[in-house]
Amino acid sequence: MSQQEPTREHAASLPAWSLAAGGGDQISIGDKWPERVTREWAWGGSTGKGVRVCILDSGVETGHPLVGDIDRAVAFNRLGDEDEIELVEDTEGDLCGHGTACAGIVRALAPDCTLISARVLGAGFKGSGPVLLGGLRWAVEQGFDVINMSLSTTKRQFAGLLHELADSAYFRNTVLVASAHNMPVESYPWRFSSVISVGSHEEPEPDTFFYNPAPPVEFFARGVGVEIAWLGGGKILSTGNSFATPHMSGICALIMAKHPELTPFQLKNVLYLTANNVGGGR
Repeated sequence: MSQQEPTREHAASLPAWSLAAGGGDQISIGDKWPERVTREWAWGGSTGKGVRVCILDSGVETGHPLVGDIDRAVAFNRLGDEDEIELVEDTEGDLCGHGTACAGIVRALAPDCTLISARVLGAGFKGSGPVLLGGLRWAVEQGFDVINMSLSTTKRQFAGLLHELADSAYFRNTVLVASAHNMPVESYPWRFSSVISVGSHEEPEPDTFFYNPAPPVEFFARGVGVEIAWLGGGKILSTGNSFATPHMSGICALIMAKHPELTPFQLKNVLYLTANNVGGGR
């Protein structure tokens, strides 16, 4: 037995989740970060290739010129009045345009990422808590790299389960990017610290984003007067935190494609260090 290995008796005396003497060598971070994290280091030359981004929304219009191909499209339906959720292949596509808009923004920033659509909203932006939970649970279990959630719920009875799923994504190295509500109300999951929460700013550049030193919103991304993809292969001009969120998802995809070893915690650090009001603007 080497000197670094504790005896069985010694190991048994350590608290759970402890590191024995000399154990730091076993978890050494081999990837050396630069002295200064720049945007060039973070995502320069990246196109998002190899990163899987799930759009958890109202579906995506396949073949839209601003979206292109998507890898898979599924839908979640509530069976009757029960909380049982049915997963089906989505043959209807986007039922209100919202998911297509988000997918188009991600595609514009990370053109070579893989897009997956998970429909949890119906026509008229209507949805239910159990369907949202079922869709998010499925997305987390699939191990997608990024899940874009340009939606939230104000119903507190779903907050606990949403929190568990957000934490599960975090520990599985899935980045959950969630939109703040457009109204000053308490909603979820964007308020959880295990997600990347996004509000809007009015600047025109798609790669401009700001760190917010006064959470719960952590970052501000472009979301005012945005030209977005819409149903029928068209586009419209719109405003909302919903459209700021995929801007951050696209940037996350660029970073993860170039640095696939990053954990969500490390990715948040990169976003902070490259935000325009921290280091990205200089």
